[in-house]
Amino acid sequence: MTSLRRTPISLVVLATLMSSGSAMAAGYQLAEYSATGLGRAYAGEAAMADNASAQWRNPAMLTYLEGTQVSGGILYVDPNIDVTGTASKGGNGAYTESNDIAHSAPIPNFYLSHRINESWAAGLAFGSNYGMETELSEDFSSLHYGNEANVMTVEAVANLGYKLNDQWSFGAGVRLVAGEGHFGASSDAITGSMDRLKYMEGDDISWGYVLGTTWQINDNHRIGFAYKSEVMMDFDGHAEGLVYTGNTTDKIDGELSIPLPATIELASYHQLNQQWAVHASINWTQWSKFESLVAEFDDGTTDLIKEENWEDNFRFAVGTTYAMTPKLTLRSGIAYDMSAVSDENRTTTIPETDRTWLSAGASYQFTEQFTLDGGLTYIFAKTASISETDYETSFGSFDGEISGDVWIAGVQANYRF
Repeated sequence: MTSLRRTPISLVVLATLMSSGSAMAAGYQLAEYSATGLGRAYAGEAAMADNASAQWRNPAMLTYLEGTQVSGGILYVDPNIDVTGTASKGGNGAYTESNDIAHSAPIPNFYLSHRINESWAAGLAFGSNYGMETELSEDFSSLHYGNEANVMTVEAVANLGYKLNDQWSFGAGVRLVAGEGHFGASSDAITGSMDRLKYMEGDDISWGYVLGTTWQINDNHRIGFAYKSEVMMDFDGHAEGLVYTGNTTDKIDGELSIPLPATIELASYHQLNQQWAVHASINWTQWSKFESLVAEFDDGTTDLIKEENWEDNFRFAVGTTYAMTPKLTLRSGIAYDMSAVSDENRTTTIPETDRTWLSAGASYQFTEQFTLDGGLTYIFAKTASISETDYETSFGSFDGEISGDVWIAGVQANYRF
């Protein structure tokens, strides 16, 4: 088994360049792939081709890009997520809270596209579809249900697009996904001590694919469809803690499997006149694949770390684009992310809830070749209940709620050769 302490240098470098912070779409999914799309709440992405980043959501959009184009940028995610409630044991309850449990982080990206001829186009994309990190404070009185969770992935995608005729384009890509993760639970003040109960970490490299198509209904209306496959990350590493190795510093080798679920996007783009366009998306993610966290050890034993029982979810987004001048373009959008968990399955380590996005952005074309994009989004999370009772007999229960908001800002430079 491969421990994170022996992670290959190439993976360390890639992870450093493209670290992922707290997930701002459903679950541990990341929507943040470009500052261009951020300004419209990622509405209509699978049917739009502003620059080379378009291939990330739909490789068929490569056929709408001329020449050779390069796009690169960074988005900064600043969440403010709090968990509050009552920790109870033996009939006695006490208020407890942990603030800012989700970490802030930059999310870089880079894209390259090249039009080979009238029919074919190719592209390379580097970014992340999944990532999250939460950590509860040491004085939170229910750490035995989980006090830290981290999933970080980075992707390199090779895409190819083919234009069949004036109406239909198709695309496909191969995804190389590198990732690492860790999950932990500790005893806490309510148990009378502060010890690591369970902890497991590991890394993996896996493969997936993406497929897409576009239907150009006429000059002003377009529909796009894209599918990304599930990628199963089998994090090979080690486990430690009182439950696994007793009161020692020993480690045992094992594996923890985490699904990066399949996604589907149906998008539309409509040019209303020379200045105004509207666009929309419906996204589906197969979160029902995330049923539980189970550690599998080299000696053949297993341990159920936590039941998850997530559900498939939808995301709805609508946006507008306004060409204010030949050089200045303005964007706006609103989106609604449905939670991937029900109230009875929500946990403190991945406190999923519904989210509403409000976004605005702009592009300025400095020259025929160079354009700079910026975007800003405010996300407010719906206050939702959390109830943890699996270990009530031994450690006590927790009943509370999650609340918070998120700011995301991004910039992106685009150049056409």
